[in-house]
Amino acid sequence: IIDLERNLDFLLRPEQKEAIKKTKDYFINFESFEKKAPHFLWNCKMRFGKTFTAYKLAKEMGWAKILILTFKPAIENSWKEDLLSHIDFKDWQFISNNNLSINDIDQSKCFACFASFQDFLGRNKSGGIKLKNKWAHNIKWDCIILDEYHYGAWRDTAKELYSSEEKKEQKESIINGYDVWDESISPLKTKYYLYLSGTPFRAIESGEFIEEQIYNWTYTAEQE
Repeated sequence: IIDLERNLDFLLRPEQKEAIKKTKDYFINFESFEKKAPHFLWNCKMRFGKTFTAYKLAKEMGWAKILILTFKPAIENSWKEDLLSHIDFKDWQFISNNNLSINDIDQSKCFACFASFQDFLGRNKSGGIKLKNKWAHNIKWDCIILDEYHYGAWRDTAKELYSSEEKKEQKESIINGYDVWDESISPLKTKYYLYLSGTPFRAIESGEFIEEQIYNWTYTAEQE
């Protein structure tokens, strides 16, 4: 699969710069006596430009290996196009089931991997990690990005989102208890977590994120 031609050169908007600064400041100053990876939430409505901004954050933080997980695999194109069409990311490579594999890229260079929760956290018949995904579980990622996080915040909604061709993986993931994301039981390893959602109401109400762990961009902010 041939990369897109990188010819876009648009800049960050003020609110995107603000999100990057607040997130970077939190990550850099984070201290945990439990040695837990810090997590940060972007509570941003549509049109914020979360994919482009997340990639710019990766560059700002000096990350080289990022994993993007989602309950909505259909959003892959936006993650792929933003990375492979902008001149700022000319050294980055994109991995997914529909694009290049880990064996197709230069692993000494920066790369982003896009995958669904049900694929990367689903188990095989013996209860182990799927053989094709073992490489991802052996990496300590610089950041795991949870996109459309609100869809995985409660079981009923997550189950409704799988398309017909994903029913088998859906069944596997539910059997093995991975239909809802939980950092504490995830076998994946990372230095940082970035959560993205336009409607993370339950996550905020439950106290999962406190004020200094959230960047908000609302419809009102957009109009202003």
